[in-house]
Amino acid sequence: MSIEIPSKVFLTRGHGQHKEKLASFELALREARIAPFNLVKVSSIFPPHCRLIPKEEGLKQLNPGQIIFLIMSENVTDETHRMISASVGVAVPNETKHYGYLSEHHSFGQCENEAGQYAEDLAAYMLATTLGKDFDLDQIWNEEKSVYEISEDIVVKTQNITMTTCGKNGFWTTAVAAAVLIP
Repeated sequence: MSIEIPSKVFLTRGHGQHKEKLASFELALREARIAPFNLVKVSSIFPPHCRLIPKEEGLKQLNPGQIIFLIMSENVTDETHRMISASVGVAVPNETKHYGYLSEHHSFGQCENEAGQYAEDLAAYMLATTLGKDFDLDQIWNEEKSVYEISEDIVVKTQNITMTTCGKNGFWTTAVAAAVLIP
């Protein structure tokens, strides 16, 4: 069996609350609009020559029951008022022949911006280290251009998809964030 290298990726997120833990997860997948698919979690490589597309465009290319590969972060709580987040960070080099990185991050007590920035930094760091660069992210961050400059020829843009929500008394609360890979 041959599996094609994905050429497109879209980002999505959702949350759910229910008295049953599994139903809470299902509701989060429904809000993210990926519930009708068979989900297979994979590791975190953003393929070379791949491009990010809008969620609506990506969903049009999928069929219910289809097996889809995705990078997914999920978090769950049954504690009242407990803030949870699930985030996927994306680090894509300017040269499309290079692969990029996707990172999953889930946390308690972080707001959406904090969790999202952490996931972006993690994706950039993991990409830099796979390219043989091991240094502090602050050294490669170019504030003026809002990019990571890993080397003279490798510049990396980052973004994230993050879901933050709070637990509710008597309910399970689930947050999911995902990058869905499309051949």
